[in-house]
Amino acid sequence: MTPEPKQLLGIAHAERERLGRTIQYAPPESWEGQSRCQGWRNRDVMAHLAAQEAAAAQLVGGEEAEEFRAFREANGGELWVDGFNQWAVALRADRSPRQIALDWGRAADLLLHRVSEIPPDDWSRRRVPWLAGEIGIRYLVQSRIVEWWLHGEDIRQGAGLEENLQHWPIYLVNDMGIRMLPYALGLAGLSFPGRSVRVDLEGVGGGSWHWGLSPREAPAEDKKPDAFVEGRGSAFALVAGRRVTADLFLDDGSLVIGGDEELALAVLEHIRAYVE
Repeated sequence: MTPEPKQLLGIAHAERERLGRTIQYAPPESWEGQSRCQGWRNRDVMAHLAAQEAAAAQLVGGEEAEEFRAFREANGGELWVDGFNQWAVALRADRSPRQIALDWGRAADLLLHRVSEIPPDDWSRRRVPWLAGEIGIRYLVQSRIVEWWLHGEDIRQGAGLEENLQHWPIYLVNDMGIRMLPYALGLAGLSFPGRSVRVDLEGVGGGSWHWGLSPREAPAEDKKPDAFVEGRGSAFALVAGRRVTADLFLDDGSLVIGGDEELALAVLEHIRAYVE
């Protein structure tokens, strides 16, 4: 279950500070090096985050997202995720890594401040226009935590720093990936009406979910899942974050599947914890 607004906001503040420390401890020369994101340097990862934080803060504040507008104006009125991400990184190509990091931090702080002013009862009702359509405030905040943890680990790996496993951000990566399964499967042209998967994870980021695999379908409490996935929460998060293919963790036993194994493999192949 997703944490309530007050707890989710606390997790977001902690993850913002954790990414800030990762930036602080990264060796200066690492910013021009390659991150775990193919084709992106560590500085490019931060440029991507700075653009999205600025847009999110503006939208939550009731303003127009300036860079969304500029991208649409340059692209015939269209806005798509990959195109915007590449454009936003290129837009910051002449800025120093320090300036990009400062821009990200200020935008993240403004976003969290503005979100904190929203009454908790409005979190489930209020929506803002995001990259792939409207999104509720609760899931906008969760999506930012997901990106901060995943990209924080990208930067840590690119900078030669040790991984930083933390329960709540990893749990929220797993939760987002599972909630997005109908969408992710749909992108691959797959549809499994009436079918469901149970995911039971242990350790850091662990939890239990029983989720329908077709849009707007929730399995009955007494329904037996069609497929099962079990294992380590941290391993599942890397698969949901599309940093590691499931084969690696299936081979070493960090993840185990059961029931309809073809369905479980489809879940692990297509799961994603963010829109792309």
